[in-house]
Amino acid sequence: MTPLPRFHRLPAERQEAILAVARAQFAEHGPASASYNKIIEAAGFSKTAAYQYFDGREDLLAAVLDDVLDRLLGVLGPWTPARDEADFWARLEAGSHALVAHLRAHPDDLALADAAVGRARGGVWLGWFGAVVEDGRRLGFIRTDVDPDLLVGATAAVMRAADAWALSALNAAPPERPTARSGLPGGEQVWSLLRGLWSGGADGGAGRAH
Repeated sequence: MTPLPRFHRLPAERQEAILAVARAQFAEHGPASASYNKIIEAAGFSKTAAYQYFDGREDLLAAVLDDVLDRLLGVLGPWTPARDEADFWARLEAGSHALVAHLRAHPDDLALADAAVGRARGGVWLGWFGAVVEDGRRLGFIRTDVDPDLLVGATAAVMRAADAWALSALNAAPPERPTARSGLPGGEQVWSLLRGLWSGGADGGAGRAH
């Protein structure tokens, strides 16, 4: 589900304004409960006009969640080859810190992040993890005895579960509460899970993550 072509012909500022209104409503009332009519009213156009941009409520929700995912990936930025293993882990931690800062500053994104990541079963989301895994293999500390597509899928699944757990903790944490060194609350546990998943290999463990 994607917005209808006419939505994409709107000025970028108007597109963002509509998505921002919808994002706020879905964040406040939940993806399953937010009123399509109230979103339309808040966005300042009629129901007839709304159907020129979206097929319906689920189409609008999909557009909002895709936009949230784009915003999160924009914070992470594209993965570029690391200099060495230390640089690799430092970049993961830096990305985690940047993501925490963004989510704390944008509570609507925080409220919808789990749903946005859950909707992204492939495409750019798996592509980002694919680049990370490929780089770790190049550096010699991510296992090579598992098919890369399977390992990327498993990595994304671990991070999906970790995200849901960490975002729940982040939602519950007061703004002044310091986060773990790795960014998201309990971040060291997430890195431990990844090290366990990525270690070993057909070479008997050479280049094991540690």
